[in-house]
Amino acid sequence: MSEQHAAQPRWGADYVQAISPYVGGKPIAEVARQFGLQPERIVKLASNENPLGMAPRAREAMLAAVSDSTRYPDNDGYALKQALAARLGVPATWITLGHGSSDLLEMAARALLTDADAGMYARYSFIVYTQAVQGVGATHQVVPDRDFGHDLPAMLAAITPQTKLIFVANPNNPTGSFLPADALHAFLRQVPPHIAVVLDEAYMEYIEPGLRYDSLAWVREFPNLIVSRTFSKAYGLAGLRIGYGVSQPPLTDVLNRVRSAFNTSTVGQAAALAALDDADFIAQAYAVNRAGQAQFAVAFDALGLRYLPSQGNFVLVKVGDDAGAGARVNLALLQRGVIARPVDNYGLSEWLRISIGTESENAVCIAALRAHFAES
Repeated sequence: MSEQHAAQPRWGADYVQAISPYVGGKPIAEVARQFGLQPERIVKLASNENPLGMAPRAREAMLAAVSDSTRYPDNDGYALKQALAARLGVPATWITLGHGSSDLLEMAARALLTDADAGMYARYSFIVYTQAVQGVGATHQVVPDRDFGHDLPAMLAAITPQTKLIFVANPNNPTGSFLPADALHAFLRQVPPHIAVVLDEAYMEYIEPGLRYDSLAWVREFPNLIVSRTFSKAYGLAGLRIGYGVSQPPLTDVLNRVRSAFNTSTVGQAAALAALDDADFIAQAYAVNRAGQAQFAVAFDALGLRYLPSQGNFVLVKVGDDAGAGARVNLALLQRGVIARPVDNYGLSEWLRISIGTESENAVCIAALRAHFAES
C-alpha cells in the first residue's frame, strides 16, 4: 500500500472537528448491563422526560398512524400546522415544524449564521446552542451568567457588528432559571432588528401560571423573533422527536429553506396533533412536576444540599464542593439504579441535574442520595 493510501484522511473542517457530540442521558438498558441491575428496578431521571409517558389519545393516534408509515410523511405537516395555528392564534405560514425543538435551533444557525458571523448565548445554557453555532463555523459569544441564568443587560452590551443570532432559553436548561416577562420584553425591544433572537420555550408548560406571558404576541411585535417549542417534554413525545417554531414569514421562509425534507414523521405528526388539545394531561403533568419539586426540596434541605429554584421539570443540585463531586455522586446513584445527569460539560462539575419523576421514582432517588451521603 502506498504512503498516500496508508495515511488516514482527516475529515471535516476544523470547526466541525471541534464539535463535542451531544451525549444524552444513559439508557436504562446500558445501566442494567453495566451494573448488573434489573431494568425494571432502574429509575431514569436524566433526560427531563415526562414520567407519565404520553397521553392515551396520543398513543392511540400514533399506533393508528403506523400503518401509513410505509409512505413518506406530509413534508409540510399540513394538519398539525393548521391545528397549531388555530390553537396559537397565528397564521399557519408562521409555523415551522422540527425534528424536536433542537432541530429549530440548528435550522436557525444554518439559515442565519456564516463563518463571518457570531451567535450569542449565556453560560450555563443548553449545549445545543454551542453545537449549532460551532456547526456553521461561526464565532461564539458566551456571556457570563447572572445567578446561573441569563444576564440580559450583559448580553445587550456584548452585541458586536458580528452578532447575528441570540439564543435565550426560558425556562433555562440545565439550571431551571426563569426570566420575568417585563425583563425579557425590554430585552427584545433593545435588540437591533437585524439580529434574530430564538426564544427557546421547551419547558413553557411547567412555568407557574402567575409567571406566564404571551410570547406569541411578541412574535407579532418583533419580526426578528423566533419562538421554539417542543412536544418532547410535557407532552411526553420525546421519542417521536417533534417540535415547532413560530416566527413571521420572512424568518419562516429561510428556516424552511434549510429544513431537511420529511423532518417530522407520520407517527410524530399524528401523536402531536392528538396531544395538542389534551389540556387535562398537561394539567396532570404540571401537578406531578410541582409535587415532585416540593418532594425534592424537602429532601435536599434535610441533606443540607444547595439547589436552584426551577421552572422546568428538573432541578440542579450541588452534591459537593470539589470538581469531582458530580461524577462521584452520579456513579453512586447509578450503582443504586438511579440515572441522573452530570453537568460537567456545562462547567458545573459539582452539580447534578435531576429530572422530576413520579412520587415513587423521586423517593428511590432520594433514598439513594441519603444512602450515599450516609456512607460518605
